[in-house]
Amino acid sequence: MKYALVTGGSRGLGKAVALRLSRMGLPIVINYRSNQASAEEVKAEIEAAGGIAELLPFDVASPQAVEEAVEKWTAEHPDDYIDVLINNAGIRMDNLMIFMQNEQWHNVVDTTLNGFFYLTRRLLKDMLTHRHGRIINMASLSGIKGLPGQVNYSAAKAALIGATKALAQEVAPRKVTVNAVAPGFIASDMTKDLNEGELKKLVPMNRFGKPDEVAALVAFLASDDAAYITGEVVSINGGLYT
Repeated sequence: MKYALVTGGSRGLGKAVALRLSRMGLPIVINYRSNQASAEEVKAEIEAAGGIAELLPFDVASPQAVEEAVEKWTAEHPDDYIDVLINNAGIRMDNLMIFMQNEQWHNVVDTTLNGFFYLTRRLLKDMLTHRHGRIINMASLSGIKGLPGQVNYSAAKAALIGATKALAQEVAPRKVTVNAVAPGFIASDMTKDLNEGELKKLVPMNRFGKPDEVAALVAFLASDDAAYITGEVVSINGGLYT
């Protein structure tokens, strides 16, 4: 059986993606680091709609935790593999660079960029062996345009975009696609501390995006209809930056 693994799948964009992929008929592995209650709610929502879901808690920023979690899941699913990987886990620790602390830099980079590396490297073998796979990385407008106060976040997301383009070329012969989605302002847990009333004035569509709109794009890239799309970065930002 082919599974989809969504990192940071307990809330926000990750939750929306997990729900949308489940509606496509994929069994879902919901990764989270600490918010078990929210993860359980997502699992229950998927199951209530007739889908299949399970929880797999681990910190993507820890190579040891990634190895142990994937090894455990593989042992419990000897005939299955992760065919769709959504690298969504990420954190913001905004600050002007002159005031940015070492941990603010490292924590953001470790989760977004190193987490992508540790987990994707571990799951690639099965995709290549089965000659099919979808890897979708959650980038950001910050990684394309750069945003003040987010030097750490912009750097991590920009690096993720570069990694997406490089990996796509490595694995394309085995029918594994690698793409990135770059949301702008999306109404979610990640943006709840932002001034939506003021910031939406910068957006030509005059509103923040919805998590399910991003999830719909991710679902398309995960589908067979997107089999010839790889190495791309698709912006979804209401025209804020083109």
